[in-house]
This record gives sequence, C-alpha cells and structure tokens, in this order.
Amino acid sequence: MTDAEVTILVVDDDTIETMAVRRSFKTLRMDNPIVEAGDGIEALQHLRGEGGHSKLQPPFMVLLDLNMPRMGGIEFLEQVRGDPALESALIFVMTTSLAENDRAGAYAQHVAGYILKQRPGQSFLDAIRMLSQYCKVVEFPVCT
Repeated sequence: MTDAEVTILVVDDDTIETMAVRRSFKTLRMDNPIVEAGDGIEALQHLRGEGGHSKLQPPFMVLLDLNMPRMGGIEFLEQVRGDPALESALIFVMTTSLAENDRAGAYAQHVAGYILKQRPGQSFLDAIRMLSQYCKVVEFPVCT
C-alpha cells in the first residue's frame, strides 16, 4: 500500500483550518484523497454511507477537530467507538484545545494522537509530515 491510497477524512467546521490541511498536503506533495465533513454527524454519514454520502472505503485516517456544532469531536469518538463496524477506525485529534480534560477524553476514546493546530507554520507542516510517514509505514485496520 502507498500512502496515497489512504483517504483522509478531515472533520472540522472551520474552512480556513481545512484549507490549511489541504495546503500542507499539497506543500508536502501528498496525493491522498481528502474528504471533508463539517461536524461529527456529517463525518458519521461519510463513514457509514448515509445521508447521500458514499461510504468511505478503507484504508482511511480521520483528522478530527473537537469543537464543532451539532456533534463535537468527543461525541463523534463515542459514536465511532460504540459502532462495531467503525470501532477500530484510526483517528487523530487536531485541535486548538489545550484543555487537559479534552486531551484525556480523546485518549480515553483511543485516539492515535492529539495534535495542536495552533502551532504556526513549520510545526503544523511537521505534524502533517508525521501523518504522511505514518500512512507509509503503518498497516491500517479494516473497518467494515
């Protein structure tokens, strides 16, 4: 498997942040398909193939913001981890939240990592680069 075969589901209500992720992928010459969802409800629709969205096929990685309308990141994580078809999904939190309870809550839901978006410029690129390397060397779970 190549890293370009891994689809990236970006779950974030902030279009500026989503554009920054896309720009970082482009800067690093990463060709991964990117699917966007504005909140946890829309993300679940992509993962389950509901609400007029095609079901996201594995392998995929979720980049999840925590603070969103309708369904935030922690609620999304609870839904995913409670769904036998999705419970092994690979999810990284990408958030501006420095709150210890957010970090603890995310790790309690078995996220692969907690990345702060507020680090400017090179730090953000380094985080995206790390995700690229992760895609290249890790065998992804198969969600049904």
